[in-house]
Amino acid sequence: MNISSQPAPDGQANVVEICARFGNDRYRMLDILLSVQETDRWISPNAMQAIAESVGLTRIAVEGVASFYSFLSRTQKGRVTIRICDDIIDRFNGLDAVVAVFEAELGVKLGQTSADGAFSLEMTPCIGMCDQAPAAMINDVVATRLTPARATEIARKLKKGTAPGEALVDGFAALSPYQRAKAMVDDTIRLPGAVLLGLVPMDAGLQTALELTRTEIIHTVEVSGLRGCGGAGFVSERKWHFAAVAPGAKRFIICNADEGEPGTFKDRVILTERADLAFEGMTIAAKAVNAREGIIYLRGEYAYLRAHLEEVLAARRARGVLGKDILGQPGFDFDIRIQMGAGAYICGEEGAMISSCEGLPGEPKTRPPFPVTRGYLGYPTVVNNVETFAHAARILGQGAAWFHGMGTDKSHGTKLFSISGDCARPGIYELPYGTPLRELLALAGASDAAAVQVGGPSGTMVGRDSYDRRLCFEDLATGGAVIVFNAHRNILEIVDYYMSFFVHESCGYCTPCRVGNVFLKKAIEKFRKGQANDDDIQYLKDLSDTIIETSRCGLGMTSPNPVLTSLKNFPLVYAALTRPTVDGVKATFSIQAALDGARDIAKRRSYIFDKDYSK
Repeated sequence: MNISSQPAPDGQANVVEICARFGNDRYRMLDILLSVQETDRWISPNAMQAIAESVGLTRIAVEGVASFYSFLSRTQKGRVTIRICDDIIDRFNGLDAVVAVFEAELGVKLGQTSADGAFSLEMTPCIGMCDQAPAAMINDVVATRLTPARATEIARKLKKGTAPGEALVDGFAALSPYQRAKAMVDDTIRLPGAVLLGLVPMDAGLQTALELTRTEIIHTVEVSGLRGCGGAGFVSERKWHFAAVAPGAKRFIICNADEGEPGTFKDRVILTERADLAFEGMTIAAKAVNAREGIIYLRGEYAYLRAHLEEVLAARRARGVLGKDILGQPGFDFDIRIQMGAGAYICGEEGAMISSCEGLPGEPKTRPPFPVTRGYLGYPTVVNNVETFAHAARILGQGAAWFHGMGTDKSHGTKLFSISGDCARPGIYELPYGTPLRELLALAGASDAAAVQVGGPSGTMVGRDSYDRRLCFEDLATGGAVIVFNAHRNILEIVDYYMSFFVHESCGYCTPCRVGNVFLKKAIEKFRKGQANDDDIQYLKDLSDTIIETSRCGLGMTSPNPVLTSLKNFPLVYAALTRPTVDGVKATFSIQAALDGARDIAKRRSYIFDKDYSK
């Protein structure tokens, strides 16, 4: 068979044509694999071999990428794949009942594909819909606020052959990409603020940037006090400055739209309602550092937004604010492409994201060198998130002093807070940095908040005695997620879930993260079973410290936080579940459990340890 002219024998995709569409470029490996997956519903062995031959790699290298991302599969998936969000908020809002309906209606169990190849049913971590849980992805569209009745309706339409979009929204095909996104997912903007969600003039920042030198643009960002809005809070001006002065024949701008932290959904709203603002900020950054190419890395869970974003980019090119000679300025050339992710939380870390953009498994890169000096393809690269770029555009448009005047001494401007969980009004709140947590909880109607997870699982869990703390970098830092739990929730169930999340999402590169988080989870399970003693509390602390100090990237450095912050702020929860060591025997040892194997083998009970032996 001439593989250059025939589709793979076990699929419909013309693999060679797909590779050619991406220039047979090995750095576009993720795009190639996603295109094959979309057509064939899996990445077959023959497809991997054909890809390897087309791009000049080994089959093993291709399979290494295909096996890394959860949305890529080396086994056949159903023509319709339903990925139900397994976030803790979904669990607390009736997830089990929704799962039961899909299983019953579609005749397929979780983790399985139906015999006729029509449906696959899976669980997936947080898909960024915590404000309208339970939610699910159905191929590349999103179903929110699921109930058993709604799940039944959707499943029955799908069984009749209705396309997923039409099964969710009547007249879906006739809607524009923006209208489709709005019909599927609510923005839930509860409180627009002065910077991002209020009235925003079109391209005012870019117009200002055209009149400034590169040094002046970077200085404006410096004076504003803008810090990265993803959680770490690195000073934005430094990234731009270092990338601008680093030697390199090319420079790149990458927008991190991979907000995978459970409980975070602010970037989803910006990309729906203020995509122009984010792209404007990227273009300003390109002018500042002399970059000609940009990438927005869009998480796979937000695939439903891709068509809308492509439409926005096309409109910007048509208006002359993207592409060649932007706004008539000769030599100011900059364009943006969308790089889809494929279900990997670790790719929110900038090194892992760059690896993914390069067509590799999304594993963090060793530092130094840092991306600003040697990033994408080895060139200086600025990586900021959606909110940061949007802020930069507004700063250039309104002035550094305007932005600097909001917030606190060390945290300037406003912040988008994604609040979800046990509150009456979940959604997006734009507030100045320094707002007390108590004020945000009151706005959201969280009257029974007993515990609040600030910053998502990698952040801090606080109790009622901390609600007067301020939401800013110098106090309670957060990338935006604020998750509320009322007094009826089990703290250790929440911690256990978050540790499961980190175990699942670890890239597996380094042992402390790969193995240590498993041990942490097992230790939490001991507490939940009532088998822990006082020594186990110190074990949790020591193991957490080891993971933090020896892990390679931010995931391992923050993954013990659910354990450490709950231990610090809810010590009685752990103390109430510990059992003392009696006569040298720890509570974890059960003679009855130890004898179970012997009972099975001997087919009889012990007359010493089984009190009812004589009966």
